[in-house]
Amino acid sequence: MKRRDFLKFVGATTGAAALTDSDILASFGPPAPEEKVDGMPRRVLGRTGRSVSIIGFPGLALSQKEYDQARCTQALHDAFARGVNYFDVAPAYGRGLCETRMGIGLQGIDRSRIFLACKTNKRDKEGSLRELEQSLNVLKTDHFDLYQLHHLRAAEEVKQVTGPNGALETFVKAREQGKVRHLGFSAHTTVAALEALKAFKFDTVMFPINFVEYFLHGFGKEVMELANLQGAGLISIKLLSHGSWPQGSERRRQWWYRCTETEQEAGRAVRWTLSLKGLVAGIPPSWLDLVDKAIEAAKAYQPATDSDVAELKRVAASSLPLFDDKEGQAALAYPDCPYHA
Repeated sequence: MKRRDFLKFVGATTGAAALTDSDILASFGPPAPEEKVDGMPRRVLGRTGRSVSIIGFPGLALSQKEYDQARCTQALHDAFARGVNYFDVAPAYGRGLCETRMGIGLQGIDRSRIFLACKTNKRDKEGSLRELEQSLNVLKTDHFDLYQLHHLRAAEEVKQVTGPNGALETFVKAREQGKVRHLGFSAHTTVAALEALKAFKFDTVMFPINFVEYFLHGFGKEVMELANLQGAGLISIKLLSHGSWPQGSERRRQWWYRCTETEQEAGRAVRWTLSLKGLVAGIPPSWLDLVDKAIEAAKAYQPATDSDVAELKRVAASSLPLFDDKEGQAALAYPDCPYHA
């Protein structure tokens, strides 16, 4: 996004961007009951009743070219040993590579001790059933703990998946058969997330919730409010996002958005997001070094402070949003992204 476009955007969203510290802290809820496993806090994921690590392992990380299967397997086992029990993947990630690597890499870990989540971007009954069966086979499991509609963007998609011969028919049948335990979705637009929540009683919601988008234009607030009202478990994606890359800036890594890079930055971002009311867990960006920082931040988790809020507001004020309006259209049209998490 060009600077002049950003200034125009901010001017149009002054009301949302002018959130006060009191407004923000009012969004924080009392710390959820937590247990710790190997030093990693776990929270109950909404209506699922399942306790998950507050950091989930991003399966998309397994697509990075510099990682081979041995490195991926090591990363999965290392995360589990450090208390992570929530693993997320999708067939669209790396065009199937990530599922293959995770299916191999999770071998040797007791299946009953992990919460395995998968997704489908198929919107019809037949296509989603075919993809579900394939994912179960590739991931070497007889069930998913959470199965999700992947990357909802438009109200029309929601109508398709919840209508006759839509993917939701596959989801409900699979739950009856024990092939999936709980149902959810990921969305990148406010309109799609709200429509989905109104159309069906989903157990979980994945949505881009991070300090840059929230402070610049309140992105995610409406979705969080409705999810909390319904008791759906909230999962943050783009957890460590620093917004869009400024035009002409040097990119530290080839990724479609900037990330908070230092341990201090990651720690503050994790504290803030995981202090929001109803927010159960977050998925870090898909790089193993950032996964490591997110895990360490989670193990040291404490509720966000006034100082954290003030500093993140300052950082956000000099950042560019990744989503340029309340409907969540990404400013950069997803360059460099293998697939949208």
